[in-house]
Amino acid sequence: MFNFSANNLMFVSKKQYEKCNVFIFKDKTTNRCYKIYDFLKTASFDLGKLYCIFGKINSSDKLYLVLDGFKEDKKNASL
Repeated sequence: MFNFSANNLMFVSKKQYEKCNVFIFKDKTTNRCYKIYDFLKTASFDLGKLYCIFGKINSSDKLYLVLDGFKEDKKNASL
């Protein structure tokens, strides 16, 4: 497993599954989208806010960005 972190991400959507919640985030500067897996099912995000997220990359047979934590991105909120 490897660590990852990303800033300036805007919450787009959430899908709930039995084992995890899957969040889609869009990087506001590059327009790249990320699919983040929350296996603890504890995270909740608000539309229109920017977030910093961090976690682990699980690279067994597929690439999963597994959420460890997040905070509101107040530094980039005015961009």
